[in-house]
Amino acid sequence: MVFGFKKKNEENTPDYLEIDLDRDRPVDSKVVIKTFTLKTYEDVNPILNTLREGFTIAVIDIKILKSKDVVELKRVISKIKKTIEALDGTIAGFGENVVIATPSFARIQKGDIVEEKPKERLHDLDRF
Repeated sequence: MVFGFKKKNEENTPDYLEIDLDRDRPVDSKVVIKTFTLKTYEDVNPILNTLREGFTIAVIDIKILKSKDVVELKRVISKIKKTIEALDGTIAGFGENVVIATPSFARIQKGDIVEEKPKERLHDLDRF
């Protein structure tokens, strides 16, 4: 959607200035990879708010909360997963102490990348 407003008419300038309201972020903004450390359950809120903005990949250190209270850690991870599912993003653990969460613009490739061999086409078999 484009919205315009009248502008003082100067030499060779249009009568209005177009503003694209469909843009969610400034043109010069970049994707941010931000680190977080979970120490308590309350530390999840800044992570969720950042993910909801939609321009940040969260790298979360869970080591401290994991050593303190595993039940709290499970609650936090569950809350992050629900938010990520709502955002159509992905979440994955790396090693024992790191979780990475992305909004919809990024995907985490889980497991090894296996190169598939091209399937033989039927017409390729005609040469025999």
